[in-house]
Amino acid sequence: MLTFVLIPINNCSGYMAPEYIMYGEISVKSDVFSFGVLVLEILSGQRNYSIRNCLVSYAWKTWREGIVSNLIDPTLRANSGSIREIIRCINIGLLCVQKNVAERPTMASVVIMLSSSSLSLPIPSEPVLDMHSFSTDSDPEDSDPELSSRALF
Repeated sequence: MLTFVLIPINNCSGYMAPEYIMYGEISVKSDVFSFGVLVLEILSGQRNYSIRNCLVSYAWKTWREGIVSNLIDPTLRANSGSIREIIRCINIGLLCVQKNVAERPTMASVVIMLSSSSLSLPIPSEPVLDMHSFSTDSDPEDSDPELSSRALF
């Protein structure tokens, strides 16, 4: 059987969940990953990958260093009534791109987080910063029972 592993440009997975890229695994959390990347792109006004960096890596760096407001698109910063709400959405975006599939919320949880500003959000842990940080040593099905298909390309 012929097996292909897709390694994205600059080790940045675009919208595809890393467990899909590395193992061909699809789950309900794969869409959550894609949604998280999209949220970060919208709020930053940047694409996830470029020649110089990966948006998810940059978002994590600003979050970890406590300067996440630097990530926000200047247009949003200037026209927004609440930077706090934008930072809350960045928090949700980072939760969606967690390295451990089991730590990512479901889309139902994301909807609840987005619709309830009084709900306390978990603090995100390190996301998938590049394909090398996504462990290929462990079986992804061990970390999340919702992973299904084992079919590789």
